[in-house]
Amino acid sequence: MAPEYVFHGQSSVKSDVFSFGVLLLEIISGQRNNSFRYDEQYKYILGFAWRSWREGTALNLVDPTLG
Repeated sequence: MAPEYVFHGQSSVKSDVFSFGVLLLEIISGQRNNSFRYDEQYKYILGFAWRSWREGTALNLVDPTLG
């Protein structure tokens, strides 16, 4: 769910884009956002994806069965 919807209860095109991005991360990783667990620090796929991107290890997010 997009942050602006959670905080303000308003949906917009940005909310749709955010949700679509999370959906793509779920497809690529093979895991659902609400059940994602990498370690104690990352409970949601979005946080793990950003960390992986910053560290240059974004391929760690990809489900190995896709290849």
